Amino acid sequence: MGYSNNVRTYEPYSANVVELARNNTDFRRVLDTTEHTQLVLMFIAAGGEIGEEIHAGTDQVLFFVDGRGEALLLDQRRPVAGGDVVVVPAGTRHNFVANAGQALRLYTVYSPPHHRAGTVHRTKADADGDKGDHA
Repeated sequence: MGYSNNVRTYEPYSANVVELARNNTDFRRVLDTTEHTQLVLMFIAAGGEIGEEIHAGTDQVLFFVDGRGEALLLDQRRPVAGGDVVVVPAGTRHNFVANAGQALRLYTVYSPPHHRAGTVHRTKADADGDKGDHA
């Protein structure tokens, strides 16, 4: 995994994650990291995207709270909106794009963790520039 010094395993984490996601304006904000999972908030600005990626050894579950956009999974496009969930198995090429007029707000769970514990990327540019972030 590579982040064992930053993993918090001594107590459970509890929060109103839907409310946190609705108020989040950071592209990525890691809320909690354990040995096996990681909870992350994401905000995709109107017309923005996560960017095409593949997580070779990490499953990802995305829970959309607000907004509308598209999930690009392999070669398929599917609409996503608040209330939807998308499960992305390890090794699946994917991207998520917000509609031009509306940001996407979501929380996501990685298993195993994919980012450094405590990571905050205010913008997508910050995330793209952080080359040491991924496991």
